[in-house]
Order: sequence, then C-alpha cells, then structure tokens
Amino acid sequence: MNNLKNDLLIRAALSQPTERPPVWMMRQAGRFMKEYWEIKNKYSFLEMCKTPEIAADVTMLPIDLLGVDAAILFSDILVTAEAMGGDLSFEQGVGPRFANPVRNLKDAENLSVDCLDKLQYVGDAIQVIQQRLDGKVPLIGFAGAPFTILSYLVEGGSSKDFKLTKTLLNNEPELAHYILQKIADVTIAYLNMQIEAGVNALQLFDSWALALSWNDYQEFAHKYNKYIIENLNRQNVPVISFCKGSSVFAPLMAETNPDVVSVDWNADLLNIKKSLPKGMAVQGNLDPFVLYADKAVIKKKILELFERMRGEEGFIFNLGHGIMPDIPFDNVKYAVEVIKDFRY
Repeated sequence: MNNLKNDLLIRAALSQPTERPPVWMMRQAGRFMKEYWEIKNKYSFLEMCKTPEIAADVTMLPIDLLGVDAAILFSDILVTAEAMGGDLSFEQGVGPRFANPVRNLKDAENLSVDCLDKLQYVGDAIQVIQQRLDGKVPLIGFAGAPFTILSYLVEGGSSKDFKLTKTLLNNEPELAHYILQKIADVTIAYLNMQIEAGVNALQLFDSWALALSWNDYQEFAHKYNKYIIENLNRQNVPVISFCKGSSVFAPLMAETNPDVVSVDWNADLLNIKKSLPKGMAVQGNLDPFVLYADKAVIKKKILELFERMRGEEGFIFNLGHGIMPDIPFDNVKYAVEVIKDFRY
C-alpha cells in the first residue's frame, strides 16, 4: 500500500485525512467510451474478461483517459456463477443469460464449490494490471454478493420483478440458503485469491438487494455478506460494501463491518455517515443522471455534495450506481476535473 504514488482512495477508505475526496466511478471502464468499443468490437465480453492482457487494457482506460484515483478490475460479477457451473452467455441488448437456471435441489447440488482454478484468469489479470499501473493508483477487486448472484442463477438472467427468486425464498428457504452458502464460500475463496494476486481494495456488489424486504434482506443477503467480510484476509485491504438500496439497508450493512458503505442517491450522504459507526467511511452518492446535465449543473451538484461532506474524514466520491452507456464522455471527464480541482 505504501508504494502507491496516489493513495487517496486507501486513506479515505480507512477514514484517514485527505486533501480532497478521491474519485472513481462504477462502470468507469465501459460503454460510454469509444475506446472501449474499439476493443469490444473485436472480442466477446467473456473473451475480454478471460484474457488478462485485454482485461488490463480495458481496466487502464479510465486511468489514462479520465485520471481517476483508482482502477477497478475489468471483469463481471457473474464469473463466480459461471465457474460454479452456470452456462453463461451475454446477448446484445438482452444482457447475461444462464442456459441452465437453478430451480431445484438437483440443480443446486450440481453447483461446484471447488472451482477456484476456473477463476485463475482473474488472478492473472490482476498481476498484469498491477504491472501496468506501477503503483500509480490503487486497484480495486470485486465480487458479486450471494443474493445478487442467486437471483441471476434462479431467473436465468436479468429480471425486473425477481418473481422466481422471491418464490424460492418464500416457498423453499432451505434450498435458497443451501445455494447462498455455496456462493458465499466460492466468493470468499475468490476474493482472497484477488488479495493474494495484489488488489489494494475490494468491493462487494449486492446490485439487486433492493428487491428484498427488510426481513428477507436480513436473512438472505446480510447474513452472507457478513460471513464473507468476516472471512477475508483483509489486512491493509479496505472493503467497500455496495448495495442498490444502501440508503435503506445502511444500518445492516454497517453490521457486516466493511471499511466503507457505498450509498445510493436516495439518501443524504452526511446523515448516513453520521448514522454509521465512527471510523466507517462512505462512498457515493451522486445520481448518475446528473452527468447528462449541462456542465455548470454537474459542477454545482458535485460542489454541493462536497460542501455537505466538508470536515468529514472517510469520504470517497462515486456515483450512486454505474455510469450509463450513453452519458457523454466529456461530461464524465469534466466531473473528474471538478473533483480533482477541489480542496478542503
């Protein structure tokens, strides 16, 4: 950690003083960049993830083109589900699909837990990326949280209402717990492998947690996220917990003892910060749609957030969710410049 030329993100994640908030953005190496498409048009999405040199090329784009304060590994939350035996493909305009959804005990029994070797390409990519970064900024590794992965496996892809998943939770909770435990065990091994390969921070993505009621979140998401975070070899590697719906579930997220809670845009960030245990940082929480607005508006909204957080240690700037593909690149670049010009 100490050999980083820019360690703003690590300091902020550990609630140490920073001269300005560090900035990175979820989906920062993505479809809003023409340079991403120049790569994407040559390879399938999974080829990009599984070829360490290509994953490194994409990971580096926002470092080289935007000058953000952290890189995030180019991969996908569903690689763990694929390694466990999910027949994964990505269809243009449809998104991820599993040809063999998990609907019953037999399907669940077929999910492999001893599958870390199938994810070695991620460890290889981390090593290539770290060589390229050469200590310039930290590298964030990540995984999908068990409930979110479960929902994709059960639905067979993305879902608007999570009907099959919620029916499973309601009618067959024991089966749901059996699958979730398997996913959690794989996730622990996977994240610890990323730490060993050299990531500087980790983020756990519970992208679809907002589908759950408070009680169901507690039973089917929170419990497993806590188990994962407790079992990470996280010395000097801060852990960020992200969930869409974090403004609702923040008190429970804090109980999992991450270093940082990543907050969506439905809450006042300072109020959330004050509700968390002392020394727990926050990340967020600009509405990504602000980045469609005029530059004067983008600047105003960012500076309003910074003024609100002035004097608070442990604040990482991010969006409340990922960048949308059609946000103008110039607007994202401008936002990063406004942030980097700011001083407390």
